[in-house]
Amino acid sequence: MNKTFIVFKKEFKDTVRDRRSILFMIAIPLLVFPVLISIASGMIISQEKKAREKTLQIGTIFQGNAQEFRLKLLQREDVAITEDITLEEGRDSVKNDRLDALIFFDKDFDRSVAGMSQGGIDLYMKMTEENEIEKARVLELLSGLEDNLREKRFRKMDMNASIIKTIDINERNLATVKEQIAVAIGGFLPYLFIIFCFMGSMYPAIDLAAGEKERGTLETLLTSPVGRFQMLLGKLGVVMLAGLISALVAMLGLYLGIRRMTDIPPELLDTVMSILEWDSLLVLLSLLVPLTIFFSSLLLSLSIFARSYKEAQSIVSPLMFVVIIPAFMGLLPGMKLTVGTALIPILNVSLATKAIIAESITPAQLTAVYLSLIVLAAIGVYACSRIYGRESAIFR
Repeated sequence: MNKTFIVFKKEFKDTVRDRRSILFMIAIPLLVFPVLISIASGMIISQEKKAREKTLQIGTIFQGNAQEFRLKLLQREDVAITEDITLEEGRDSVKNDRLDALIFFDKDFDRSVAGMSQGGIDLYMKMTEENEIEKARVLELLSGLEDNLREKRFRKMDMNASIIKTIDINERNLATVKEQIAVAIGGFLPYLFIIFCFMGSMYPAIDLAAGEKERGTLETLLTSPVGRFQMLLGKLGVVMLAGLISALVAMLGLYLGIRRMTDIPPELLDTVMSILEWDSLLVLLSLLVPLTIFFSSLLLSLSIFARSYKEAQSIVSPLMFVVIIPAFMGLLPGMKLTVGTALIPILNVSLATKAIIAESITPAQLTAVYLSLIVLAAIGVYACSRIYGRESAIFR
């Protein structure tokens, strides 16, 4: 065990001296969350404010109808209407972003409303996600018109408009705030931590296998009185530690990034920060430990086959997609932690984290996840030890 620790110290010093490893292990995870959160929140707030405060450019074709509504639009400071246009001109203006919307009233709109029928209105807009706020504002204007006409219709019949409401539904959301946030970001957090874990392990693994082979120091290590398995455990410990440090630094970066947000409501901030409590983070970290051992074993096994650092990079880099796909599946709606999904590597960490945040995970599910990850880690270490015991692999 002492020899394994000596190898560990030697490889750890080499890793700390390598700038690429430090960059991907500490610098990037620490900076990425504060920078991303600052940029994303700033852009979202700026775009929402701009969309809500801008003057809506609305084309209108009344055809002699809804004159009261027309006068109300003319009196509004946040709306500028364009009249005297044809339907084709209006639609073309919306397509080319000269107008935010085009409202086209049927020729018999007033007559239909007066006859207790529905008056037809065609609304032309670019209904994309980035136009959601403008769409909501235009629909609010038309909803006001509908409410006004309904009130007039019922007054004419000497009736109360509320007579059309036969039931009063009061929605009571029994989902806790944590459960709602777990659905929104519960799969996103482990997705990022898993990726950083893999990236943090990747460059040290390449350097301690292919890098040593290229520098000619691997032969020196093999001539020392250290067994192959002891040497492997030393290298494996450093690579695993690098991956876990990367994940921990990413967690710290997330914490600092959220703390820097000034526009988030205090209640929501308290709830989000409660998710980052030590007990939740320690459980997540405990899930990442066996997964990182598997990552380290896999990366060391592939890197030792390469003749150079560059060749190892080309072999290992495509694995990022293998890691991303199951981690991304945890973000999909409807994906839940079951006994079946608990056995799928990487995906089980993502779903388990979501369930932990929502406080809905069962002991049986958590046990299944741990057992699956421990078996995976054991297989990875065994396969890696077999590869490191082959001269053809080490001296390729």
